[in-house]
Amino acid sequence: MSETTADLGAALGTLLRSYSGMVGPKLDGFPHGARGYQTLCEVVAGNPPSQAALAAKLGIDRTMMTYLIDDLTDAGLVERQPDPYDRRRRQIVATPGGRAAIASLCGQVAEAEEAALANLDDRERVIFRRLLTKAAGNGPLHTAEACAIVTEALDA
Repeated sequence: MSETTADLGAALGTLLRSYSGMVGPKLDGFPHGARGYQTLCEVVAGNPPSQAALAAKLGIDRTMMTYLIDDLTDAGLVERQPDPYDRRRRQIVATPGGRAAIASLCGQVAEAEEAALANLDDRERVIFRRLLTKAAGNGPLHTAEACAIVTEALDA
């Protein structure tokens, strides 16, 4: 079987199990584990999002997101604040404790992610991450940079 006809689902499943096995233990005790960590990373990284925006971006059911934010709030990692531009909405904002938790965990999670991608060299990891982000719909749909990434990958 060639690389182009390999079972994508099987490969993604294997990689996800490896990722979970490496990253999961780093997030033991964190509210909602990897899902809570990813949510807090989104909150820390950008403009304070609404709960609905977080749910849409992370692909989490809106009802489940309510419970997740409640638990992050109870843990002192985030708080809901009125949106200064729309008083009907609440923004999710990281607390100092939430920022400290992310700072503490980021290095550990990054090391675990690198271990999960150990079969790739540094250049391949960069390309893989870019292509995976694009395939997931979180990156640019069609740009010169995206085309250059694919061309690099095909030339390798």
